Amino acid sequence: MTDIPVRELALDALMEILEEGRFCHIVIGRTLDKYAYLPRQDRAFLKRVTEGTVEYRIRADYILGLYSSVKVSRMKPLIRTLLRMSVYQIFEMDRVPDSAVCNEAVKLAKKRGFRGLAGFVNGILRNISRNKDTITWPDDEIRYSMPAWLIDRWSREYGRETCLRMLEAFAGESRVTVRINSGKKTREEVLHLLEQDGASLIPLYPENGVYILDYSGAPDNLTAFREGLLAIQDLSSSLAGDAAGIREGDLVLDVCGAPGGKALHAAEIMHGTGQVIVRDLSEEKVERIRENIARSGYENVRAEVFDAREFDPDLEGKCDIVIADLPCSGLGVIGRKPDIRYHASEEGIASLAALQREILPVVCRYVKPGGTLVYSTCTTTGEENIDNFRWLVKESGFLPVDITERFPEGLRKETMKEGYVQLLPGTDPCDGFFISVLSRKE
Repeated sequence: MTDIPVRELALDALMEILEEGRFCHIVIGRTLDKYAYLPRQDRAFLKRVTEGTVEYRIRADYILGLYSSVKVSRMKPLIRTLLRMSVYQIFEMDRVPDSAVCNEAVKLAKKRGFRGLAGFVNGILRNISRNKDTITWPDDEIRYSMPAWLIDRWSREYGRETCLRMLEAFAGESRVTVRINSGKKTREEVLHLLEQDGASLIPLYPENGVYILDYSGAPDNLTAFREGLLAIQDLSSSLAGDAAGIREGDLVLDVCGAPGGKALHAAEIMHGTGQVIVRDLSEEKVERIRENIARSGYENVRAEVFDAREFDPDLEGKCDIVIADLPCSGLGVIGRKPDIRYHASEEGIASLAALQREILPVVCRYVKPGGTLVYSTCTTTGEENIDNFRWLVKESGFLPVDITERFPEGLRKETMKEGYVQLLPGTDPCDGFFISVLSRKE
C-alpha cells in the first residue's frame, strides 16, 4: 500500500511523459498496474489528468505565458509540469474546485523540495483562476492544442472544413470501441454478463459486431473481456478485417500484428478453421499477442517474433490473405494517444513511408496467385497511404479490388471501387485509418 496522493502519481507520470519523452499510454498503463489497488475513482482521475495534461500542453503553455513572469521553457521541470497539470484541472475539470487545485499544487511543490517556489505557483494559479473566463484563443493551434504544422498539413490535404472536423473529433471525449467475439457466445449472453458488471454496449455498427463500451472502469475488470467475449478494437481496424474477404480454411498472415486484433478477427471470421500466423518485431509485443490469443480461445492462431523486412521462404506464395498494417506516424489515433502530436514530424513521416516501401515488396511474395494483400495504416498522410498504394500497384503487378460491398452502407465511399479508402475522424465514426486491398494476378 502507499499513501502517495493520486495527484502526485499523476505528476510523476507526467514528468516521464513530458520531460523524458516516454509514451503516454505505456507510462499510464504501468502506473495503473503498479497501483492496481487504487479505488476506481482515483484510477479514473489519474488517467484523465495525465492524458488531458498531455493533450492540452500547448494550450496550457499559452495560458501560463499570459500570467507568468518566467517563460515556461525556463521553469524548473517539476514546477512546469505541476503548473501544466493544474491549469488543465482549472479549465477542463469542473467538478474539481479551483481552490483545491491551487492548494494541492502548493502542497506538492513544498513536498517535492520547492518550498521557495510555492508562492510563485500559488500566485500564478490564483491569477489564472480569477481570469479564466476572460481568456480567449488566438488561433487553432492554441484552441485545439495541436501543432500548427499538422493543422496546415490537414488543411492542405483535406480542406479547411474537414480539418476542423478532425480537430473537433480529436478534442472530443475518447471512447472505447469493442467487437463481440461471436464464436463464443451470443450477443444477448454477452450483454447479460456486462450488465452484471455494471457495463453496457452502445450500437455503432452492430451488423459487424462493433459497439461502444459504456463503462467507467478498466475493461480488464469485466468478466466478458477476461473470458475473450469482447475484443477492444476500433471500428476502423475491424473494417480492415472485413475488407480482406477472408473465407473459412484460409491461411492468413498478419506481418505487423500486435496486439493481435486483426488476427483474432480473422480467426473469428473463419470460425476457428484454417490458420492465422501473426508476427511482430519484439518478444514483448508478441507476448501481448499471445495473451490475447489465450483469452480469445482460438486455437488456429500462432504468434511469432519476426522482422517484416526479412523474407521467409517457407511462406512464399502460400498465403490466401496477407495483412500488412504497417508502422506509421499514427496521426489517425491522436484522439486516443494524445502525445503522438508531439512525437510526429515531417522527417518522421518520410522515414516511415520509406520503411513501408521496404516491407511491402517482401510481404507481397507471400501472397499466392489469386490471393489478397491488405495494406493499411492508422494515419492520415498521403505519403504513408495513397502514395504507397499507387506505388505498390505500379511496381508489384497486384490489382486493386473493389471493396465497396465489404463495407457497411453508411461508410461506403467512391474510392472503394479503386481498392482503397481513407477514413477520417469527424467525418467517419472511427479513428483515422487507411485501408487498401489488392489481389495477386492468377
